[in-house]
Amino acid sequence: MRILLFSWLFLIPLFTILFSIDIVLVSSQCLNDQRSLLLQLKNTLQFHYSVSTKLIQWNQSSDCCRWSGVTCDNASHVTGLDLNSESIYGGINHSSGLFSFQFLQSLNLANNSFNPTQIPSGFSNLTSLRYLNLSNSGFSGQIPIELSHMTRLVTLDLSSFYLLGFSSLKLENPNLKMLIANLAELTELHLDGVNISAQGNEWCQALSLLPNLRVLSLSNCDLSGPFDSSLLELQSLSVIQLDRNNLSSPVPEFFANYFNLTSLSLSSCGLNGTFPGKIFQVPTLKTLHLSENRFLQGSLPDFHQNGSLQTLALGKTSFSGALPGTIDNVGTLSKLELANCNFSGPIPNSMANLAQLVFVDLSFNKFTGPIPSFQMSKNLSYIDLSHNNLTGHVLSTHFEGLSNLVNIDLQYNSFNGSIPSSLFALPSLKKIQLSNNQFDGQVPEFSNASSPLLDTLDLSSNNLQGAIPMSFFKLESLNILVLSFNNFSGTIKLETIWKLHNLSRLDLSYNSLSINASGSNSSLSSFPRITTLKLAACKLQNFPDLKNQSGLSYLDLSDNHIDGEIPNWIWKVGNGTLTYLNLSCNLLVYMQRPYHIPDLSVLDLHYNQLHGEIPIPPGSATYVDYSSNKFNSSIPADIGNNLTFAYFFSLSNNGINGTIPDSICNASYLQVLDLSNNGLSGRIPSCLIERSTETLGVLNMGNNSLRGNIPETFSGNCALKTLDLHGNHLEGQVPKSLANCKMLEVLNLGSNKINDTFPYFLKISSSLRVLVLRSNSFQGEIHCPVGHNHSWPNLQIIDLAFNNFSGDLPATCFSNWKAMKIDEDGAQSELNHLQFEILKLNHFYYQDKVTVTNKGLEMELVKILTVFTSIDLSCNKFQGGIPDTVGILKSLYVLNLSHNALTGPIPSSIGNLTQLGSLDLSRNKLNGRIPEQLASLTFLSFLNLSYNLLVGMIPSGSQFQTFTESSFEGNKGLCGYPLNKSCTDAALVPPSSPSSHESGSTLVTEFHWQFIFTGLGFGVGAGIVVGPLMFWKQGRHLCDEHIDNFVLLLLPTLGFLYTSCDNVKAEAEENIEEPTDDTEDSDEDEMEDRAFRGRYCVFCSKLDSSRKKAIHNSKCSCHESPPISSSSSSSSSS
Repeated sequence: MRILLFSWLFLIPLFTILFSIDIVLVSSQCLNDQRSLLLQLKNTLQFHYSVSTKLIQWNQSSDCCRWSGVTCDNASHVTGLDLNSESIYGGINHSSGLFSFQFLQSLNLANNSFNPTQIPSGFSNLTSLRYLNLSNSGFSGQIPIELSHMTRLVTLDLSSFYLLGFSSLKLENPNLKMLIANLAELTELHLDGVNISAQGNEWCQALSLLPNLRVLSLSNCDLSGPFDSSLLELQSLSVIQLDRNNLSSPVPEFFANYFNLTSLSLSSCGLNGTFPGKIFQVPTLKTLHLSENRFLQGSLPDFHQNGSLQTLALGKTSFSGALPGTIDNVGTLSKLELANCNFSGPIPNSMANLAQLVFVDLSFNKFTGPIPSFQMSKNLSYIDLSHNNLTGHVLSTHFEGLSNLVNIDLQYNSFNGSIPSSLFALPSLKKIQLSNNQFDGQVPEFSNASSPLLDTLDLSSNNLQGAIPMSFFKLESLNILVLSFNNFSGTIKLETIWKLHNLSRLDLSYNSLSINASGSNSSLSSFPRITTLKLAACKLQNFPDLKNQSGLSYLDLSDNHIDGEIPNWIWKVGNGTLTYLNLSCNLLVYMQRPYHIPDLSVLDLHYNQLHGEIPIPPGSATYVDYSSNKFNSSIPADIGNNLTFAYFFSLSNNGINGTIPDSICNASYLQVLDLSNNGLSGRIPSCLIERSTETLGVLNMGNNSLRGNIPETFSGNCALKTLDLHGNHLEGQVPKSLANCKMLEVLNLGSNKINDTFPYFLKISSSLRVLVLRSNSFQGEIHCPVGHNHSWPNLQIIDLAFNNFSGDLPATCFSNWKAMKIDEDGAQSELNHLQFEILKLNHFYYQDKVTVTNKGLEMELVKILTVFTSIDLSCNKFQGGIPDTVGILKSLYVLNLSHNALTGPIPSSIGNLTQLGSLDLSRNKLNGRIPEQLASLTFLSFLNLSYNLLVGMIPSGSQFQTFTESSFEGNKGLCGYPLNKSCTDAALVPPSSPSSHESGSTLVTEFHWQFIFTGLGFGVGAGIVVGPLMFWKQGRHLCDEHIDNFVLLLLPTLGFLYTSCDNVKAEAEENIEEPTDDTEDSDEDEMEDRAFRGRYCVFCSKLDSSRKKAIHNSKCSCHESPPISSSSSSSSSS
């Protein structure tokens, strides 16, 4: 009994303990009403069951306080709901059960899809809510005023995606101030992507009502500046994020007064002015983002020790100056992004001490000198120093031990020496980009390559030599291999690359390699992922077998020795994925039939020997170049229907005949159309001028046989920059509507039959650089544009030779041509090339060319330098003096005023033309002495002053000593070297009557009778020959004809062409009566004209090329002798 009683005494306390535990367990379980509300919420919400990870688990049998996403307090009331990323797309409205949770303090509905639904006003019922996150949940429209009633809120996040410039949420009514005025307890405000549309003082003053605010995030809110000082009220601010707003103002210095500031992000805000350096010194600052504010200036200060900065991003700003040597004081720095700024000077060696560095991008700056070692930065994963002026060697110690390094980019610098093989031993390295440097020597083989992850290797545009290391072909993860533009040598069989199964891009172009593609029937099929194959200038003898390349989209086999036919299988490469095909500069003769050109975007077949009919380009083509072949058919009538997307089309330098089809007008996107150097005839389609010039930048139809007038249909929004119609049979006048082409830079109408006055109406085209009107029937005086904006300030080449222009040389013209007045230093700063950018994104250019005369030789420059200047007004009827203003054209290279009727002295101001290389003033009536200043023209390599009325001693000087007698002949009053006429004292004094008997006796004493007999004998002999010709007209014609025939047979064997200004004018004018000038009836002028007939010229001046070639030469014309036509002569002379 006692034992039983003792047992009960023991069990009573135990039952008491167990009962109390049971009470606690029951009290922590979910309340029935809370469970019902939650299950009701689940049933009304619309969500994707297959994606949900929380709602899908809610059920009746389990404790709701233990459900995923549910938080309860000690009284089992639901206080928190986290339904983030539950793929909810509906089921919440103003009367939703969600708003019945009276004890709810935290609600997270972020990253769902309640669209297109407005935020329900029922949120105001959740009066206990302290945390509300509706970010990126798909709500749209106006934010309701009811949210302002949630006065206990501490965190409010309504951020939304900002896609395509469209904000889904907006704050208009209520505005920002109305929304937050009552939310005094708010410490975090996130409204990123909400359209607030407020001015600086408006939004700043509204935020000043939140004294406890610590986190402010208003990116992409359409906020404007400037910053207002009312923000100083927010002394608790720790995080400021205002990226991608249009603040357009300086950064206020009072930001440095936020002593708790840890993060400041103001990227892409249009900031300007100078960034306050004190902000860098805020001791708590960890993150500073200022990137993409191009007008924001500043420099980096000396950093204090024990700074907290971890991320510094200043990319795409105008920060400048040096990178301070004290940067190692910021030992916490992990990300340094200074790309695309104006930093200069050396990269300090102290960077080697930044042990926490993970990311470094200093690209697109002006850093100089060697690079520091990064071997202390063991966590470094990304380094980009490209596009700087860095020099020196890259040593193996620079990156030693960086086992986490993934990317190294040193492109576009001036590094030299060898490439260390240790780079390839870094185990995590994925990308090595060293292109466009001066690395030289051989790349050594590297054994035990521990870079299994390397996917990109770009060593292009260096001076690397020797064989390509076979180690490269063991990098089995390699995706991109670019070795082009080096001096690699040796022979490579494509079969040796077969192990690189992951290769998608291979470029071995422009080395000294010989690629052996024979026997590669199966090797290239081992590249299942290849999309880009560039083997230009690889000495290929035949086409690689690419039949099995199903993914190839880019193929370049240009500049090789492939001859014969283009196989028809090549059009099937890629199974429809091929978009770029370049077979230019080979020896291809014809295209194997049958063939069907696929939907290529770029098709380049230029510089081959293809003949026959012109291939119809694919309808998808944007770039088609058939130039410099032997196609000899007419242009297909419907070719324009296949050029509806093309921006470049060239058929130049072929044997194409027939007319230009009207369908070419359907190519409405063309920017460049080049049909030059063919045998095209007929008229220029008026629709081509009318419809296409809105986009057409270059129209070149020079050196054909086109006839008729130039259409008067240039549209009001003409976009032409180059119009080249030279070397045709065009007649009439220059169309007045050409003045609509206000962007015109090059106009070449030379070698036609145009009968007009000077086109002064082109004064609107202030961008004009090249004007060629030579060998036409232009007449009258020259009119230059007047006014500040219409002075042709960019004109650099003007060629009016072989016309009938008359009157004085207008001095105002020389004053207007500012491009010819730049001095040597200015010319170097303006150094560029005249070219047309076809497609800005891809940097395709239609390149200008120029043929000039240098030291008596005709030379073709590949590009027209914008500093090359030339004036050719020869073979006209200009009279009067040469204006002194010609001396202000300090950058003039060529000046040709020969074969006119110019009078007066040679201006001494020509001595100011220090860049002058060619000067031709021959066949005029210039008098006086040769200015001594001409002897100082050290660049002058060609000079012709012959057949004028110059007198006195030829100036002496190192440059004048190089000219021959032909430069001065025909001036009876000149003496001195190189003429065989010495300058005595008497010769230097103008002739006068004897002043004394002594002088007369001297003349008598020196008189010799043999001179009388010599002269008498010569006169009688000449009279016997010349006398009958003076009275026997038929005899004169027979004599002229025999002499002409003799000359035509003799001089071509010496390499000369026969021409004369008179013959050229007669051909150009045909039946047009040439104006007469009484001043040319004198015996002296007649003798000069007769002397000029039969002159053999070897220099020409025009604009002509397979693409666009501005040709200018300093002397005369290059037209062939009759009976060759004007058109053919122009072609041959080019």
